[in-house]
Amino acid sequence: MAHPQISLPESFSLPEQSQTPAQFAIAAKGIEMVFKSGSEQFRVLKGVDLTVKSGEIRLLMGPSGSGKTTLLSILAGILTPTAGEVHLLGHEITRLSSKALTRFRQQHIGFIFQGFNLFSALSAAENIELSLEIQGIRGRTAKEQVSRLLQQVGLADKANYLPQDLSGGQKQRVAVARALAGSPQIIMADEPTAALDSQTGQAVVELLQHLAKEENCTVLIVTHDPRITDYADRITYLEDGLISHHPSWE
Repeated sequence: MAHPQISLPESFSLPEQSQTPAQFAIAAKGIEMVFKSGSEQFRVLKGVDLTVKSGEIRLLMGPSGSGKTTLLSILAGILTPTAGEVHLLGHEITRLSSKALTRFRQQHIGFIFQGFNLFSALSAAENIELSLEIQGIRGRTAKEQVSRLLQQVGLADKANYLPQDLSGGQKQRVAVARALAGSPQIIMADEPTAALDSQTGQAVVELLQHLAKEENCTVLIVTHDPRITDYADRITYLEDGLISHHPSWE
């Protein structure tokens, strides 16, 4: 299979929210991030431009410490950039109040954390149901969706298991199901296959691919996993806080 298209640094103008290109589910301009530690400053991102089309699977790859997870967290509205702007689904989230941003994330973004972030006292089903409850989806509708999601990730028989009784791969699949709860338009994932064997990792990525191609969901994945590159529409390579070209993929 041919390698997906490698993205080069992108340049586009976003003068007004209403003029954000409609085909872009994600559009970031001039993203900078500086972390402070005492008197020292660490410039993690150095002016990143990135656009991702609706229904696209995009991988963010690069060495450890290149800023991938920081960029993903900014694009998801979890971190606020030092400079730059982020447009998601035509909304400039960097201008939203904290309350409005939280509401936007709940309604439109599913996030898959590298460390699972499951509630240890809740069962697999309850972890997913809680996500739906936060979105205002309750009762029979919620329970039916939980059942369907667990079936999708191959854990229908583990609904009542606590995280401590699940393997690392099973925990990750619960985390994937939770991210899909409420049918978000954007899925952002931080190393979603890191804890999975080859077969399970493939199943998870194929599920994300199905969402992208059949339901026009936009999927952005931070990964070091070369096994999933063939599932991507494009790959963005990040190094030293900047988007760069990866010479081995020419």
